[in-house]
Amino acid sequence: MKFLRKEKAVSEEERVAYEEELYVASQWKLMWWKFKKHKMAIAAIVVLLILYLLAIFCEFFAPYYLHKRYIEYIYTSSQRLHFFNEEGFHLLPFVYGLKREIDPVTLRKSYFEDEREIYPVRFFVRGDKYKFWNLFKTDLHFFGVEGRGGTIFLLGTDRLGRDMFSRILYGARISLSIGLVGVFFSLVIGVVLGGISGYYGGVADTIIQRLIEVLRSFPTIPLWMSLSAALPSHWPPLRVYFGIVIILSLFGWTGLARVVRGKLLVLREEDFAMAARLTGSKEMRIITLHLLPNFMSHIIVSITLAIPYMILGETTLSFLGIGLQPPITSWGVLLKEAQNVCTIALHPWLLIPAFFVITTILAFNFLGDGLRDAADPYVR
Repeated sequence: MKFLRKEKAVSEEERVAYEEELYVASQWKLMWWKFKKHKMAIAAIVVLLILYLLAIFCEFFAPYYLHKRYIEYIYTSSQRLHFFNEEGFHLLPFVYGLKREIDPVTLRKSYFEDEREIYPVRFFVRGDKYKFWNLFKTDLHFFGVEGRGGTIFLLGTDRLGRDMFSRILYGARISLSIGLVGVFFSLVIGVVLGGISGYYGGVADTIIQRLIEVLRSFPTIPLWMSLSAALPSHWPPLRVYFGIVIILSLFGWTGLARVVRGKLLVLREEDFAMAARLTGSKEMRIITLHLLPNFMSHIIVSITLAIPYMILGETTLSFLGIGLQPPITSWGVLLKEAQNVCTIALHPWLLIPAFFVITTILAFNFLGDGLRDAADPYVR
């Protein structure tokens, strides 16, 4: 009985200590505690960290160089990793060699595993040379196969015999970065114009709102297509990249601007905003330090929803052939090769880049839900 009373007293003390810590905790700590409770958001941020890590160091994680071709292995399906063979269990995986056969009637090429040829998979191997971040040359790769003539095509090859896994990693750098860069420009434009419209009102509000209505009245995809087609064909890849980013950003700020305007219209009449004006605070300081932080959750949600919007925009334009063009490699450029139904039926692994696009968009949506809940830690 004494033990039960002691346990009850301890639990009561812990509860009181927890409540005291809750009352004195900073807003950022409360946001972190609430964010941790959203399991899907935690899983999403892990997935996004992995994807961005692979994109940043794509040359290192890719087993082959972006444009390396294997003419003898065109449209090869994925090679499976094995741990068992006739000799028993292998601690490290290995792949079998590929044997090509040609159908004498249809002349279709087929590839089969040749169990007589075994190529061990090793980590930190020497392979194709590349210039890491365009700073220094190296040939170190995260994984590869040992043995002359060995290959490892985890996701198969394309019509030119290029490794799809390596090309997807290289394409991730373009597709993922275009979302971040595009959202940055949209965020700046949306917050500035939305802040002017909501805080000052009057003629500025009327002009900005009419501009937003005009931009939102245009059909998105045809407008993207027309602007992308207007880009000069002689532009270098880097200029085309920023041209696509600007096109996507010019029409991605309208929703955020309206959110900022609506919130500022309400918050500018609150007592704390009036007190800040009476103390002589400048208008820009009132907007940035007093008004914007009060609806940061809405801005966060808009950003997390805008990033997949940008990624989808680039993928759509590249898939239609009016966005990024080879030699630039993105997920949209890779999916362009899967436009033919017959090609998809014979070589379904060409659709694998779509899986990465879907995974990225879902991860951003789940992350946005978690950040939205965490940004309002006092709401239950």
